[in-house]
Amino acid sequence: MKSAYFVAPGEMEVRELPKPELENPTDAVIKIVRACVCGSDLWWYRGISKKEPGVVGHEAIGVIESVGQDVTQFRKGDFVIVPFTHGCGHCKICKAGFEGNCINDAGATSAHQAEYYRAINADGALVKVPGQPSDYTDEQLASLTTLADVMPTGFHAAKAAQVKKGDTVVIFGDGAVGLCAVISAKLLGADKIIMMSRHDDRGAMATEFGATAIIKERDQAAVDQILAMTDGLGADAVLECAGTKSSVETAFKVARAGGNIGRVGIPHDVDYNPYMTRLFAKNIGLTGGVASVSLWDKALLLQAVLDGEINPGKVFTATYQLDEIQAAYQDMDERKTIKSLLRVSQG
Repeated sequence: MKSAYFVAPGEMEVRELPKPELENPTDAVIKIVRACVCGSDLWWYRGISKKEPGVVGHEAIGVIESVGQDVTQFRKGDFVIVPFTHGCGHCKICKAGFEGNCINDAGATSAHQAEYYRAINADGALVKVPGQPSDYTDEQLASLTTLADVMPTGFHAAKAAQVKKGDTVVIFGDGAVGLCAVISAKLLGADKIIMMSRHDDRGAMATEFGATAIIKERDQAAVDQILAMTDGLGADAVLECAGTKSSVETAFKVARAGGNIGRVGIPHDVDYNPYMTRLFAKNIGLTGGVASVSLWDKALLLQAVLDGEINPGKVFTATYQLDEIQAAYQDMDERKTIKSLLRVSQG
């Protein structure tokens, strides 16, 4: 089968690799229909974080080709979301709502950018979509693909920050996760949604998704502007979706007393210690982390996509064939596209 393969920073290629087979009775082998490139992939693509050469990808939708003998919730031919999480669904951590920290996910792989993928813990991890891929438009398939990661991750940030009706929310990170956080804040009833973005195309999309203000400034200038917009108090909820030093440090400064910060951006070169006293003194909550994908998809996000209430697939501003994997990464790296969608098969 064809699979995307990381060769070295800045260098991707497609290689012919063995098709995955069932290894455990709880596995499922899936024919991938759509996959995509994640903003977190760019850390190692750029050489900022270390990664050994190998297969890549952690977001996809597809059709089940085979299931292990212990899989009871799915069968061959089911159309499914294939998340980046691999929760078993029955351990104490999964039952508490944190499938991204499942204690039974040993053996999971990130290899979704391929023609086929072997998913572990199929019953707990996969999310069934009604019908078949052919029942959906390309636009709908794109939105369904976001449910494998960026849409539930943005929603996880909003839930972690306890966004509720009438809140003022500030969002850091104008990539796909941050844009999906805008959708999430609106879904949860936020009144004012302030998006931090210096890029016109992303700011425009944030506005389309529900942002009520766009701030282009950074660091102290951004803090001053946010405080001016919130009567000097700060935001009720802050969603940190970037993980950069500047983003995290600014987020700590703009939450109001008693407010909450929901973080889902993977931290890079960030020292939290200087801000712990501030969080304590102002009763600011700090939580968040790896998203609970299947939990949020099943609870409300899948239905919201199926009903047309939300259309997060708009974050995919360019589509590529799997053979165009180098261009898919390079264009995201150069900000020619917000997020790259991979058309792998028709299902």
